[in-house]
Amino acid sequence: MARDRRRLVAWLLAGLVLAVVLALYDADRTGVSEPPAGPCPDSALRCHGATPPHESTPSGPPSADPSASGGPSPSASTAPPSATPSPGTSPRPGGPCSSPGACGFPDARTTGPRIALERHDTGNMSVKTDGTVIKGWDIRGSLDVYANDVTIIDSRITSANWWGINLRPGYSGLRVLHTTITAVPGKGPDNGGVDYAVSNMGGSSIEVGWCDISVFGNALSMGQGELHDNYVHDIVPFRNQGGEWQHTDAVISGGGNKGRLTIRHNTLLNPVPVEQGASAAIGLFADTGSVSSVVVDGNWLAGGAYALYGGGPGATGIQVTDNVFSAQYHPNGGAYGLVAAWNAGGAGNVWHGNRTADGRPVVPEPTS
Repeated sequence: MARDRRRLVAWLLAGLVLAVVLALYDADRTGVSEPPAGPCPDSALRCHGATPPHESTPSGPPSADPSASGGPSPSASTAPPSATPSPGTSPRPGGPCSSPGACGFPDARTTGPRIALERHDTGNMSVKTDGTVIKGWDIRGSLDVYANDVTIIDSRITSANWWGINLRPGYSGLRVLHTTITAVPGKGPDNGGVDYAVSNMGGSSIEVGWCDISVFGNALSMGQGELHDNYVHDIVPFRNQGGEWQHTDAVISGGGNKGRLTIRHNTLLNPVPVEQGASAAIGLFADTGSVSSVVVDGNWLAGGAYALYGGGPGATGIQVTDNVFSAQYHPNGGAYGLVAAWNAGGAGNVWHGNRTADGRPVVPEPTS
């Protein structure tokens, strides 16, 4: 009898051990099926499981710290791979579109940093180390880039300088991704104004993507680059040092560029009244040479004197396709109309599929 009891106890213990082993195996197998909490992919609009920036949970250390010379040190990791511009999710021409966000265009929900930030009162800082990666910084100051292959990602810049980020001549490879770039009105050097959120003086293509940009008078200023999935809004007018209203544009190019400028799937708003200097949502001007090799595709445009200036009589290789022109600020898109200075006869110029937000086709008037 005692032997039978010992045998029963042994079987019960064996069964208990087996049940524990099976439970641990099932838990491990279930855990493998969940995505790991790894680094946030640079092409994603939101990190899996990340804490939004407005929440109070402390963040980890940023990817770079200021060096003794005043510039950030290179990140220990390599720069993130290129973020491919989104093909755009806006409706095809023909249907009505109520607002940018409702119709798949960028807004505050899909732009700016995806992680909590750590404050850095850097002041106006020069970046002089190739390959620098700045990630997770809440910067009070501006960045002046004298280096190649610099990446600013998942950060915020609040500038009181002429620019938020500036790439200097002779340098290349700048990438600004998932970053908020703004300024304090009345605190800038141009008689209180601030001029450029991102300025490309480098003579090579740069990338600006998924950024939330406001306040600056000429927000994105460059002759070449990849501008995609950005939200430019709430431009603030100001009188410049000459006492005149500074012209304002969400995107501005002065012409004479050697490479291609691609402006794809952005929300570009210029709410400034025309009597206070508004020029355009996109201004392609031949100020420093003929405008050439520009793609304007799948954007939401509103405001300015005209929503789009198309480059003028000498413009060539300008492709304007599938954009939505909104009456958000003016019944005709801009104060004076939808588009001006379009050179329909220029070599390689294409106008196709552009419409108003209520679905009407947009056809430029012939230039005189």
